[in-house]
Parts: sequence; structure tokens; C-alpha cells
Amino acid sequence: MIRQFRLVWDDATLRMVAICITLFGMFMASIAIYQSLIAITVFGLSDTFYSVLLVVALVINVSGSVGVGILTDQRPSRRIMALLAATMIVSGTAIVWLGSNSTVFVVAHMLMLPLAGSLFGQLFAVARLASARLDPADKNGVLAIIRALMAVPFVIVLPIWGHLFETGLPLLTVYPVVLGVSLVMVWVIWRFWPADATAPWQETKSGLNFRASLAEMGTPPILLRVGLIGAIHAGSALCGVVLALIFNQSAGRGTADVGLFFGIFVAFEVAGTLLVGTLLRHLSRLTIIGIGTVAYAGFLILLPVLVDTAAIWALTIPAGVGGAMIYTLAISYLQDQLGSRAGAGTSLIALQRIAADGLSALIFAVGAALGGYGLAAILGGVAMILAISALIWIDRGQPA
Repeated sequence: MIRQFRLVWDDATLRMVAICITLFGMFMASIAIYQSLIAITVFGLSDTFYSVLLVVALVINVSGSVGVGILTDQRPSRRIMALLAATMIVSGTAIVWLGSNSTVFVVAHMLMLPLAGSLFGQLFAVARLASARLDPADKNGVLAIIRALMAVPFVIVLPIWGHLFETGLPLLTVYPVVLGVSLVMVWVIWRFWPADATAPWQETKSGLNFRASLAEMGTPPILLRVGLIGAIHAGSALCGVVLALIFNQSAGRGTADVGLFFGIFVAFEVAGTLLVGTLLRHLSRLTIIGIGTVAYAGFLILLPVLVDTAAIWALTIPAGVGGAMIYTLAISYLQDQLGSRAGAGTSLIALQRIAADGLSALIFAVGAALGGYGLAAILGGVAMILAISALIWIDRGQPA
């Protein structure tokens, strides 16, 4: 892994991506984690209205990410699209901080910040292009490091915010802080993102119009794989819903335990992500995704069983390491479905999110209705195992 770190540091484009993805992680660790609390307790949005906001934001995020992915594969526009996305973070956080009312909050979180989410895919698209010259193990190792750098702020920033809020700091403080972070991000992109005309990689534009690009992404083999990867990711989406609820139902657990569990779990995720490059020298990508999926599914299945015992803390290992194997390599797996078209390939990441969120919502509704939150977690684990089994079966005989 030291070799891959050097490859990232020695390449100006990969170094720029690494800095930006870390700053983007700070944005996500600050805004995404606390936005529901701010919406309901500070601005007084109802649960129903906030649910609508989330649905609209998801549609805009996915539509924007897919559109930007197709557009950047048609014409040289990666740098300007990245600047526009980063500027959306600046604008969204600025109007909430300066306006400080429910109207600007809804505008920012329903429109501006969801559009800014396309930057995540754009950063990975450029990382893919910049690392294309490397051998497969080094390339996947580099992408693993970049994915890990996004998770690092969750380990560092969340505890800091938690401590500051306990001392009485207003929740809205996250907005001016993230505004400062996003201004730095805009400057880094403006200064170091390669101009499309002189980018240090070779890229053949798709030559497809918007409709043809959408049709290509909608072919059955690709949609099937996107759906199965989405079903695997549904486990992590479901965990975000049921973890606190299951802990809350346990007589010996509380909200502090939820935060501690999450912090330890993310620390293991970062460590696991950094090991992926080494594992790729011995195992195929799909094999590692499979191992990670089974480990994460085991965590979900055992979560309601062990929540009342001290053994619950041991589940942070399969949750973190298993999640790292999934999150890191599923990105490159999806990108490869459309060959060399980095933008459209990255758009598939946004599409799988719809499958993940939709399936997790369905599993939660069915499980909670039939047997409670614990059953929902178990069903989520079973769905993950079924999805990876199907993915391995349909990819049998494919090159590793």
C-alpha cells in the first residue's frame, strides 16, 4: 500500500483528487450527518415534509450525476463541471448561514447541495483516467486510497462536532465551517484540475448523443449488475436506519453507544480500505467484493442477536472491513461496465444508489411490520448474500 500512496502523491492529478475527496468528506461528515436534526429541530420542518425533501434531493442528485457523466463523455468539460459542483456547495452553505430560515434551508438541501453531489463521481472519473496507465492492482489500490480519504473525516470531524455541540455550540455552525472548506475546494480545483485540452491522459469521447448514452446504460446486462450492486449496498443503507433503533430498544444501550459503534466501525473501514490494494495481488476484485459482502451481511444478521451483549463491539470489525471491501471495489466494478467512458461509467454509481435506497426502504418496511427492526436487519443481510451470489454466478467465466 505504501507504493500506491507514493503513486498518488507523485501524480499531480491524483494528488489533487486526494485533497478534494478529503475536503468533500469533511462536507459530508458535517452537513449530511446533521441535516435531519437541523431541519426538524432548528427550522421546524415536519417529518413528512423532510421525507419529501429527501426524495426530491435524491432524484436531483441522481439526475445531475447521470447528466454530468454523459456530458463529460461527449465533450471536454470535466474541469468546468467540477467547478460548478464545488460552487454549489459554496452557494448552498452560504445561503443557509446568511439566511438562516427554513426557505433557504429547503432550497439549499433540495437543489444546490444535491447537485453538488455530482462532484463525488467526477473525482472518481478523473482518478480512473489518471490511473489508467497503472497495472490493475496498483490502479485499484490507488482508488482504494482515494475512497479511504473520504472516510477519514468521519473518524476525525464527527467526534469534534459532537464535543462542540455538547458544549452548546449552535448546530448552524456547520454551515460557515463547510463554507470555508468548500472555498478551499474551489481554489484547489481551479488551480490544479487539468484543463481538458491539456489533460495528462488519453480519452476517446463517446460520440453518443444523450439519448443513446442513456439507452446504453439501460441495456439489461448493465441494469442487472447495477441492480445487484445496489442490493449489496442496500445493506449499508439499511444499517444507517436500523442501527440506532436497535440500540435504542436494548436496555443496556443508548445514543452514546451508537456514536461509539459508528466511530469504531468507520475506523476499521478506513483500515480495511487501505488493505484492499494488497489483497488485489492475491484475489480477484469480485472475490474480494464477495468476502466483504458476506462479512457485512453477517454483521447485520448478528446485530439484533448480540446487541445486548459485550460481543456487539466485535461486530465493528466485519462491518468496517467488509464495508471497505464493498465500497472501494464496487465503484471500479460499475465504472468498468461501460469500458473507457469514465463519466458515464461513474453515472452508474448514482443509478445504483436508487436501487440501494429503494430496496433498503422496502426491506425496512416489510421487516419492521412483520417482526421489528431486528428482522429488518436480518432480511437485509440475507438480501446482500443473495445479491452477491447472483452477481458471481452471472459473471462466472469473465476475466478477473
